[in-house]
Amino acid sequence: QVYLVESGGGLVQAGGSLRLSCAASGRTFSNNAMGWFRQAPGKEREFVAAITWSAVTAYYADSVKGRFTISRDNAKNTVYLQMNMLKPEDTAVYYCAAHKRRMPPTRNVAATQTEYNDWGQGTQVTVSS
Repeated sequence: QVYLVESGGGLVQAGGSLRLSCAASGRTFSNNAMGWFRQAPGKEREFVAAITWSAVTAYYADSVKGRFTISRDNAKNTVYLQMNMLKPEDTAVYYCAAHKRRMPPTRNVAATQTEYNDWGQGTQVTVSS
């Protein structure tokens, strides 16, 4: 099992930036692709971004492409989500998760929540207009 702890959430004005971090412990971090998901009030949890174990490939939801960047540092067992040009509709609890595979072959596989074994507790991001 991988234990995941998110941090870096907070309140920011529209157009601003935040960087989320997800620290992992337990099973070897580099064995897994990693993903970020989010859940807004009253909505289902949705895919945001994912990155393969080697960071060669990243996948993004259309709603965040060009604004968000996922990255990882395997030496620090940490995955990041840099969020720029934030919008009020980005307001949500953000979760990181460990994928079952090292290299999800497609964005669909990377975005499927049942392909993730381990989840963090989430960090709140609020974007004011």
